[in-house]
Amino acid sequence: QVQLVESGGGLVQAGGSLRLSCAASGRTFNNYAMGWFRQAPGKERAFVAAVSGSGFSTYYADSVKGRFTISRDNAKNTVYLQMNSLKPEDTAVYYCAARSRFIANTSQRDYDYWGQGTQVTVSS
Repeated sequence: QVQLVESGGGLVQAGGSLRLSCAASGRTFNNYAMGWFRQAPGKERAFVAAVSGSGFSTYYADSVKGRFTISRDNAKNTVYLQMNSLKPEDTAVYYCAARSRFIANTSQRDYDYWGQGTQVTVSS
C-alpha cells in the first residue's frame, strides 16, 4: 500500500507560480512511477505530467509543456510539480498518483494509488 498526500495548492494570479508536493509512504518509492492529473470543474480528470521511478524520464500534456516541470526526490519519497506562467484554465483539483511500475505513462487507469487532491485556482 502507498499513501499519497498532496500539498502546495492555493490561489494565484495569472502568470504566477506554484509548486505542488506529494509525499508518499513506503520504503520502495523509487519502484513507482508517479503522475499528476487534474480535474477542472465540469470536466473529466486529465493527465498533466508523469515521471519514471528513476526520475530520468518525464512526460507532459501538451497544454503544460514548457510551463510545468515534474521532478522527484527519492530520498524524501516526494514528487513535485513546479507550475509557472499559470493560466486561468489551469484551475483544477490536482491529484498525485503512483503506478506500481518503474516506467511512467499517461493513462490514469494504469495508476494504482491516488492522493486526495489539492485545489489550484488561477485568477485572471
